Amino acid sequence: MNKKIKTEAVDELFEAILTLRSTDECYAFFEDVCTVNELLSLSQRYEVAKMLREKRTYLDIAEKTGASTATISRVNRALNYGNDGYDMVIGRTSGRTEAACGNADGQ
Repeated sequence: MNKKIKTEAVDELFEAILTLRSTDECYAFFEDVCTVNELLSLSQRYEVAKMLREKRTYLDIAEKTGASTATISRVNRALNYGNDGYDMVIGRTSGRTEAACGNADGQ
């Protein structure tokens, strides 16, 4: 864990995120907290991470996601030398279907 980001304010933000109960609630909160570009960048990085774990090539990932090779490389470095956050979440979400997760209405 990066000690530079470990603050009371960040702890409170993460606690707030943990209270979200549906995809709709996530949209409402994150659209207020993030810019559209920030949210799209976060989702792009997550897609890149999943594709890297599927052993897809940088070229394929760049074509499918629009991510730059610098972004793909940064995500790859996090996967290989980071805190295993991507792998933890990918492992928890792999194989889930919309029916198992609830739909966009949170049902």
